[in-house]
Amino acid sequence: MIELEPGNTLEISLKEDAQGRGRVELTLQAHGYSLNLTPHQARVLATELIMAVNRAEVRVNLKHNQNVTRGAQPIEQRRGLFSQAFAK
Repeated sequence: MIELEPGNTLEISLKEDAQGRGRVELTLQAHGYSLNLTPHQARVLATELIMAVNRAEVRVNLKHNQNVTRGAQPIEQRRGLFSQAFAK
């Protein structure tokens, strides 16, 4: 069970259909919605979710790295500090 927000959870469970085949059921409790997937469909959904999360994390990291780079000193100043440290 995944709590999405207070009073709203997503439950993931394994069910069997009338022929005894396994099905993956996703149930959004607050609204009573249910999604009944074959194992293949569930696997594709899981893959798409993982790829979307990876893209989101890359975007956040790129934004963070750009902000860090913008806040860095120009290379001339860094060279000057390095030279000052080893000046006699």
